[in-house]
Amino acid sequence: MPTASPTPIDVLTEDEAAAELKRLAKEIAAHDVRYYQDDAPTISDGEYDALRRRNNEIEARFPELIRPDSPTRRVGTQPARGFAKVRHAVPMLSLDNAFDDDDVRDFAERIRRFLKLGLEVPIAFAAEPKIDGLSLSLRYEGGRLVSAATRGDGSVGEDVTANVRTLKDVPGELRGRKIPDVCEVRGEVYMTKSAFLDLNRRQAAAGGQVFANPRNSAAGSLRQKDAAITASRPLGFFAYSWGEISAMPANTQSGMVKWFARCGFATNPLMKVCDSLDALLQFHQEIELQRGELDYDIDGVVYKLDRLDWQARLGARDRSPRWAVAHKFPAEKAATTVKAIEIQVGRTGALTPVAKLEPVTVGGVVVQNATLHNEDEIARKDVRVGDTVTIQRAGDVIPQVLGVVLEKRPRGAKPYRFPTACPICGSHAVREEGEAVRRCTGGLVCPAQQVERLRHFVSRNAFDIEGLGEKQIQTFFADGLITAPAEIFTLKQRDARAPHKLVERDGYGETSVRNLFAAIEARRTIPLNRLIYALGIRHVGEANARLLARHFGSIDTLLDAMDQAAAGPDSEAFQDLTTIEGIGAVVAEAIVEFFKEPRNRRAFDALLREVRVENMEQARRDTKVAGKTVVFTGSLERMTREEAKTMAERLGAKVAGSVSKKTDYVVAGPGAGSKLARAKEAGVAVLSEDEWLRLVGQGDA
Repeated sequence: MPTASPTPIDVLTEDEAAAELKRLAKEIAAHDVRYYQDDAPTISDGEYDALRRRNNEIEARFPELIRPDSPTRRVGTQPARGFAKVRHAVPMLSLDNAFDDDDVRDFAERIRRFLKLGLEVPIAFAAEPKIDGLSLSLRYEGGRLVSAATRGDGSVGEDVTANVRTLKDVPGELRGRKIPDVCEVRGEVYMTKSAFLDLNRRQAAAGGQVFANPRNSAAGSLRQKDAAITASRPLGFFAYSWGEISAMPANTQSGMVKWFARCGFATNPLMKVCDSLDALLQFHQEIELQRGELDYDIDGVVYKLDRLDWQARLGARDRSPRWAVAHKFPAEKAATTVKAIEIQVGRTGALTPVAKLEPVTVGGVVVQNATLHNEDEIARKDVRVGDTVTIQRAGDVIPQVLGVVLEKRPRGAKPYRFPTACPICGSHAVREEGEAVRRCTGGLVCPAQQVERLRHFVSRNAFDIEGLGEKQIQTFFADGLITAPAEIFTLKQRDARAPHKLVERDGYGETSVRNLFAAIEARRTIPLNRLIYALGIRHVGEANARLLARHFGSIDTLLDAMDQAAAGPDSEAFQDLTTIEGIGAVVAEAIVEFFKEPRNRRAFDALLREVRVENMEQARRDTKVAGKTVVFTGSLERMTREEAKTMAERLGAKVAGSVSKKTDYVVAGPGAGSKLARAKEAGVAVLSEDEWLRLVGQGDA
C-alpha cells in the first residue's frame, strides 16, 4: 500500500505540528542509533535528510514547540556500550545541510548580514569534498598522540585509541617545530571503495558480516574490540579540523589544513579556496562529476569560511557552526565512469546490456553495475565505454544510466555495437519486429537458459516426468548430471557407470531412484504436440503447439518444413506456416529461427534418438465445426475438458479460453458462470454437451 503524503507544513495546526515533532524526534533518534552505534542504517541518506529537513521546517514555523529531545539540539547519538567514554574538550559539532544552490546563496548572505559586510567585501571559503566516513578526534600532548575518540553525541565519544594507533594515516608523533603543547586534530576515518569491495569478498568467503557500504565498513572496523582486526582493515584518515589547541599555527581554515599536512597527516588534495558564490557552485559541480572517479565515498561538498577571526565572530548554534555548511549531492544520483558494457543473457534468452561502473555509493549502496535496458537505449543515449555518466537508484530498483556527460567524453571513444550473437553460447540473437529486446535462439543449449528450458521441458503439460521437478532439475544441472533434454533419458545408463551413484545422494534411496528411472522410461513416448510445447519455443504455448502438430501431423514433416522455411520469409514453406490460423509472421519466424540454429538442432536430434514421437491426427476440414471457434465452460459429464478440446481440434475447430465476438459456439455444462453470461450478452450460440456431440456426429456415442 503506498505511503500517504505528509500534510503540507503550511496547513498544520499547532496540535498536529506537536504530534509530528514528537514522531520525528523518536524516528530520527532511532535512525541515529542505527547509523552511529550499529553501523547499519535502514534508510538512505536522502530519506534521513528529508526527515530532518521536515523537522527543521516545522520548528521554524512553530518555534514554541521545539522539544528538549529535538534532533536540532543533538549531534549524533550516545556512545555505544563497551567502549570507555571520552569527554571532548571542545564539542564536536555537526553541519547544517544545503540541498540546492538557493540554500548555498542563503548561507552566504546570512554570513554577510551577521558580519555586516557590504557586497564589495570579498568573502573566501575553503571548499572540500565531504567524506562519508566516521568523525574522529585525535588529542596530542607534547606532540604525541595520547587519545582518540569518536564523535558520539558531540560532547562524549568512544575511546578508540588502541585501534587508531594502527592507522597509517595517523602519526603517533607530530612532525615539525613549535608544535602546540595541546592539539586536537579532527577529521574523518574512511575506507576506499576498492578496499571495501575486497573486504566484502573476504568476509563473504569466510561467512562473516558483509557491509552495505564503505562508511559502515569503516565504522565497524574502527570500533572493534580487538585492535588486530582494525589493523587488518585498510582504513584511511583525512584531517580537516581541530578542537582544543593551545596555540594557533595559522589564521585561516586553509592555512590550518596545510599545517596538518606538514605535521604528517593526510589531507584532501581537492580542497580549494573559492572567493565567490559562483566559484563555490562551480566547485560543487566539478566535484560531483569526479565523484565516481574517486576511490573514496563523498556525499557532498563542505564550505567553511576561510578567515578564522570571522569564524570566531559567527560562533555556533546548538549543534552546528554558523560559518560552515554541507552542500549535499542529490541523494539518489551520482556521476561515475563506464569501464565496460557487458551483455547479460536472461533465463528466457533476452540480451540485456549492463554498464560496468567505477564503484560509487548511491542511496547508501555501492553501485558497480547499471542497466542500459536494450540496444535502442544505448543508441539513444549514445553511451560509450569510458564515458562519464549520471546514474540513478530509487529504492530497490536496479540502478539505471540517466545520461552521458559529453564534455568529459574521452577522445577515441567509439559507439557501442550491439552483438548479433549470444555472448554465452554463440547462437544467433534475433530481434523481432516491434520488439526492443534481442534474444538468443539457442534455447536448448545456451547455459543461461538451460535450467529454465529444462524446467519447462519436464513440466506438467510437456513431458510431465514425476519426481523430476524444478528443484531436482536445478540440482542435477548444477552437478552436471542433466544439461540437455536428451541427458534425461540417458541418466540411468550414465548412473550405472558413475563412481558416485544417485542412490548415495542426500534425499535419495533405492526406491526413489527406481521410481525416478521408471517415470523417465514411461515418457519415452510422447504426442507431437506435447513435444513441440516442451521445446519452449518463444510464442509457442500449448494452443500453438497443438495447431502446429495438427497441421504437420508428424515430426518428420515438421522438420522438413522447417528446413525449407529456413530459406526465408518468401519461401513457400514459410508462407505455408503463416497460413495456419493463429500462427502469424512473428510466431513463424520464432519457430523457424529455433530449428535453424545448428546447436538447437543437434540437441533436438539427440533427443529424438531417445524418444518416440506419436503422430498427430491432422485436423479435418470437412466437418460442420471446421474453422469454428469453440469455448467450453462448466463441468462436462461425458468426457474430460482435455478430451473435449482434442476432439474439437481434430474436427478442425479452434478452442479458445474466453468468449469474444469471434466465438461461434459456447458448450456449457453444469456450473457454467461468467463465460455463459458473456455468451448470452454477445448473442453467441450456446450448446449443451449433448447438443455439441450431436453437432459433431457423436450424438449416439
